[in-house]
Amino acid sequence: MKEKLLEVKGLATYFKTDSGVVKAVDGVSFDLYPGETLGIVGESGCGKSVTNLSIMKLIPSPPGKIVGGEVIFKGEDILKKSEEQLRKIRGNSISMIFQDPMTSLNPFLRISTQMIETIVLHQDMSKAEAKKKAIEMLTLVGIPAPEKRIDSYPHQFSGGMRQRVMIAMALSCNADVLIADEPTTALDVTIQAQILELIDELSKKLNTSVILITHDLGVVAGMCDTMCVMYAGRIVEKAETHALFAKPLHPYTTGLIQSVPRLDKDKKQRLFSIEGQPPNLIDLPDCCPFHPRCHKAMDICRTKYPVLTEVEPGREVACWLYRDKEGER
Repeated sequence: MKEKLLEVKGLATYFKTDSGVVKAVDGVSFDLYPGETLGIVGESGCGKSVTNLSIMKLIPSPPGKIVGGEVIFKGEDILKKSEEQLRKIRGNSISMIFQDPMTSLNPFLRISTQMIETIVLHQDMSKAEAKKKAIEMLTLVGIPAPEKRIDSYPHQFSGGMRQRVMIAMALSCNADVLIADEPTTALDVTIQAQILELIDELSKKLNTSVILITHDLGVVAGMCDTMCVMYAGRIVEKAETHALFAKPLHPYTTGLIQSVPRLDKDKKQRLFSIEGQPPNLIDLPDCCPFHPRCHKAMDICRTKYPVLTEVEPGREVACWLYRDKEGER
């Protein structure tokens, strides 16, 4: 059995606001194995991005605070490390690609300055060696004439090319884990496909584990080995990707899959949509937060939260449909 590269156990991140406490992430747990691509999906505001910012310990404090849980990376808890120790991990062992590359790159610095700084900081290289490495990475991600383009400023690149630069920076230190936070949000459809194909190709070539955050189920189906479905700050279903698409168990997962347009469906049939709105995460009651939108809701769903439970090997779901009233399967 493969050894786990990253273990997230009971991660909880809360934000204190004037209106109350927002439980953005509330007891999230999952594992990541070497070379695996894990997808985290869900509606906007469900806690996907906050989960992965918490893994990197990048939550702005105040108002946010990681109030519980562990993030075990190579046998050590990241959350217990000092800021100096974290700087050696961020960008080196665990890298992140953010949604908007224009806000992630410094507009006043040349690409060469930003890439070389990262490589010199984490790798035992001179500036000349670091520049050579940076050009190699730009070549790897498909930037044309990298020897010339490396001295350009971010605004001189298109959105797709800036995202390629971000991927090159993220992988320039041979990271073990790459966190891609909706990396194609600001890009047009054809460029989206190229960027996703590039991430998939590089992860296989470099044996990099990937956590892909997205709301696009089509992307997950094509790229991810396993997936977690999040709702209201918690994971409601975990499974291998093919098994989850073949037979979704949680009503929310079923709704997400049914809402994706399909070519094999009747063109006259209306596209399915999940009724209602996601819940307000301030002071959520201790019951299933999906019950107001669920057509299979029972009385117990309105009074008690179902714990994420393994219902079959490699398959976990948090739903009372698969547990009795005492909480046992």
